[in-house]
Amino acid sequence: MEKANNQVTVDTYIASEPKAVREILEQMRATIKAAAPEAEEVISYGMPAYKYHGALVYFAAHTHHCGFYPGNSETITSTFAKELAGLDVSKGTIRFPFDKPIPFNLIKKIVVARVKQNEAKAAEKAAVKNVKKIK
Repeated sequence: MEKANNQVTVDTYIASEPKAVREILEQMRATIKAAAPEAEEVISYGMPAYKYHGALVYFAAHTHHCGFYPGNSETITSTFAKELAGLDVSKGTIRFPFDKPIPFNLIKKIVVARVKQNEAKAAEKAAVKNVKKIK
């Protein structure tokens, strides 16, 4: 994988993949950015990641699938259970096979849900912090 200024970037990560996979990763990236425009794009654990009030989502190319990592959230898997049916889903991971259409609309919905979760957590932390200041 090519490095820019000794740092792997999302651009270099995507560029290191074969053309067909690159196209899927670029669409994954665009979908996430559209759903969470304020999220910071970084490389974390060697893969593209998005942070917004903490970790939001990650994705990675594998041999036969694109891994999507919305975190270990039962809320996500239960909220989207119907749409996730038939996909390879495990704790904190959704695998989208390269030989099938990627459900980008579902990815967008999951990212929007994760944004709301992280905003709620941030608001809760801020409220607790304010209560501690008052005491």
